[in-house]
Amino acid sequence: MTGSSSLASPLCTWLVAACMTVTYSKESKHALSPPSSAASNRSRRRKAATAAALKCNSNSKYNNYSSGMSGAGSSLQGLMSSCLAFEPCSHYYASNGLLRSNRKLRRLHPPALSGQAMAVAVQPTKEVETKKKPHTKKKRVVVTGMGVVSPLGHEIDVFYNNLLEGVSGISQIEAFECAQFPTRIAGEIKSISTDGWVSPKLARRMDKFMLYMLIAGKKALADGGISEDVMDGLNKTKCGVLIGSAMGGMKVFNDAIEALRISYKKVNPFSVPFATTNMGSAMLAMDLGWMGPNYSISTACATGNFCILNAANHIIRGEADVMLCGGSDSAIIPIGLGGFVACRALSQRNDDPTKASRPWDMNRDGFVMGEGAGVLLLEELEHAKKRGANIYAEFLGGSFTCDAYHMTEPRPDGAGVILCIEKALAQSGVSKEDVNYINAHATSTPAGDLKEYQALMHCFGHNSGLRVNSTKSMIGHLLGASGAVEAIAAVQAIKTGWVHPNINLENPEQGMDTSVLVGPKKERLDIKAALSNSFGFGGHNSSIIFAPIQVK
Repeated sequence: MTGSSSLASPLCTWLVAACMTVTYSKESKHALSPPSSAASNRSRRRKAATAAALKCNSNSKYNNYSSGMSGAGSSLQGLMSSCLAFEPCSHYYASNGLLRSNRKLRRLHPPALSGQAMAVAVQPTKEVETKKKPHTKKKRVVVTGMGVVSPLGHEIDVFYNNLLEGVSGISQIEAFECAQFPTRIAGEIKSISTDGWVSPKLARRMDKFMLYMLIAGKKALADGGISEDVMDGLNKTKCGVLIGSAMGGMKVFNDAIEALRISYKKVNPFSVPFATTNMGSAMLAMDLGWMGPNYSISTACATGNFCILNAANHIIRGEADVMLCGGSDSAIIPIGLGGFVACRALSQRNDDPTKASRPWDMNRDGFVMGEGAGVLLLEELEHAKKRGANIYAEFLGGSFTCDAYHMTEPRPDGAGVILCIEKALAQSGVSKEDVNYINAHATSTPAGDLKEYQALMHCFGHNSGLRVNSTKSMIGHLLGASGAVEAIAAVQAIKTGWVHPNINLENPEQGMDTSVLVGPKKERLDIKAALSNSFGFGGHNSSIIFAPIQVK
């Protein structure tokens, strides 16, 4: 309790002295004496006020604390109330002839309420000058590398060429027996080689969401020209990793539960760390020796966009020069499939898998699960130019909002999505008219597709030449990885000048203006600004914007 006592006394002293300083400063404006005399009087009064407060404090009942914690808390609260109410004791009023002058002041300035007194007490005096931060030019963020693991391939060019050709990656699930499920299709990754990316021992132990993340992350580095020599020259305290996951290590954790049914001794010691969503970013940073910002974000299916935007903000604030960012998920296992079936969210078009994911089509019946990872290498522009990096596009900015409406359903008025898009435009400094390509969230669900389309038309309906497509029509919904993989598709559209088709859009929803939707074939487009949307369970909305690099 002595610590509380020692803290309380100077605190009361400061508050009383500060209150009197402000009060007498106000009085001095009306004084008839010269400024130098007024300053001297104020100095004497401050000293007298401090001495009186010390004496008052020494006699105060609040200086005697009980031995219990609750007693200390209540005493300190009482002390604060007494000081903030500003009712000094008689010793203060009687000291150095201040009794008469203070009574005069109390008649001129009635005592304030405690809340008002507190506001006065914490205000700095005029002598304190606030130093303004020097104006600095905003740092620009560019994309210099990309890595992907997807149902349509694990190399950027292979992945995007398949998208341009309208190839579907949806097929029957082969990883486990699912005959008893009403949904038996997914955008499943049938095989992937870890050679040269992840050690065999680690690959056997970790969950596939981490495996995909590490492979995509290292491929992004290779694509960005970060060789060993370049790596040695990087300031690793300003290199970070921010790759998230919506579902985390579901397989590892599920296996631990099954082992626990036998005995706790059978539980894999890696089950907890390898199930957490942050461990992929952590493992990648350990492998690279990167000591900058490192964490993960989990905002359901908006995870990828959230990670990209936050990673860019670290660069803009000067906290990092280079960031690996994106998302990864692998939830095509019995518990994952069963959970989404229970939500009644999945398509049941099992007899024709390639036709199952059909955004904006009247016959859509739910989304198709997918798996994979997408990682972007973001870099500060001058840093990228200095090392001679190949720049694919510029990240202009973005935003996120919350519907605050329902766990899984979008707001009927689309207000959350509209607000998100408008904030993203404002933050990026992009006008609505400049956006001529949108990679939509469009998951092939009855409500979600329509509400997003209406929000897009509200914001961009008058844009001539606007093109909108959905990558999910071919790869399904990659959950937490979807935003990052679709951001890669948007950057590839800027890089190549081609936008991929919408497949399975055979009978568009009534009332939709199909002229803005990309048809069944790829289209040429000179992109001015590309917007990519991602929304997640819980009402999480996110929009990010890319554009061709304009070096000034």
